[in-house]
Amino acid sequence: LAAMRQLVSEERGGAVIASVDTSPEAVHFSGLLNVEELSGRGPLTPDHVTWTKRVPMVVDSKPVDAVEKFVGEYREYFDRNTDGTLTCLDPAPRWAVWPEHGIVAFGRGWRETSVIAEISSHTIRAIRRGEGLGGWSPLPEEDIFDVEYWELQQAKLTRSGVHPPLAGKVAVVTGGASGIGRACVELLNERGAAVVAVDVDPDVTEMFDADDVWGMVCDITDAGEVARSVASAVRRFGGIDILVSNAGIFPANETIEEMKAETWNRSIAVNLSGHLYVLHACIPYLEKGIDPAVVVIGSKNVPAPGQGAAAYSVAKAGLTQLARVAALELGPKGIRVNTLHPDHIFDTGIWTEEVLEARAKHYGMSVEEYKTRNLLKVEILSRDVAELAYTLAGPAFSKTTGAQVPIDGGNDRVI
Repeated sequence: LAAMRQLVSEERGGAVIASVDTSPEAVHFSGLLNVEELSGRGPLTPDHVTWTKRVPMVVDSKPVDAVEKFVGEYREYFDRNTDGTLTCLDPAPRWAVWPEHGIVAFGRGWRETSVIAEISSHTIRAIRRGEGLGGWSPLPEEDIFDVEYWELQQAKLTRSGVHPPLAGKVAVVTGGASGIGRACVELLNERGAAVVAVDVDPDVTEMFDADDVWGMVCDITDAGEVARSVASAVRRFGGIDILVSNAGIFPANETIEEMKAETWNRSIAVNLSGHLYVLHACIPYLEKGIDPAVVVIGSKNVPAPGQGAAAYSVAKAGLTQLARVAALELGPKGIRVNTLHPDHIFDTGIWTEEVLEARAKHYGMSVEEYKTRNLLKVEILSRDVAELAYTLAGPAFSKTTGAQVPIDGGNDRVI
């Protein structure tokens, strides 16, 4: 599915979501012996051709070859019917019949994908009923072509406007139920991406209203659970283009002398090993992504650790080293890996009013002074980190990998 989506995206000229209808009706239709001939006659109505093209792609045992075959046949269809004054539209399929799997819809965003999925669902139902009533016979090919390349029909497509910057992209965000993770989920979705929000908190399944944000419960310290969750994410949207590896915990302060084994082990499991499991599971799909990028959320504690935070600081330092090795290994595959080092992001769950007041008192400051105790005297919010994560995953950093970028307002110890 991911390989098929990658090729369709390339032919379309931008990332597409690939949504699979696995309903019994779709799977049964896809398995009909004459499905290629039946579905290849034409669309349910001439107007549908602007959404679905004249025919679907039929996938055999080699999905990648099916895309190449469809593209070649579409160009031949254009050449047969053009009067020589027309420009060929992109030759990418809009939907596919995938025997034993169901029906796949490809769209430059969730709305377009949903429309195509709905049309294809109506179409296969009408085809079966038409065959049962005596035969399914759409308009001739040349008439369908006239509708597809009719000036007013083309105007309908151009009225849709410019696609958002991440249209058709698929992002996975770990720790997506709160703080930096939730801000990343919301911002990436606002910019057009379909997002899978992964979190150990069961409330993640109910907290997002958008149809193209899917909350999934997963404990990232369980490698098997991570692999199953990543596979489910790909089945949902067709692939992975962006990974924001963010999930983490901040253990209670303990000096090395006081350190409990469970404090150390839990921090290493969540803040380091879990990120390895997520990256390991996502790499095969990132390899088939569109301009794939990984953003790792590190910490100011990597360049400037604090007393009593060995369990956290060491895990985050290990995570940063993991990201550097990943940049070395994945760069030749076209996958960028960059790291953010935030500091004092106060609109997260760990910074309660009580904790803020205690920390401010420790430094002899008011809460407001403590929130802005950096060189620029600014408060940094989860949304600020999300904006920078989006930038790292976008075209501005398309030629950068292995970087470590602070977002801390300027920390004199780091500098």
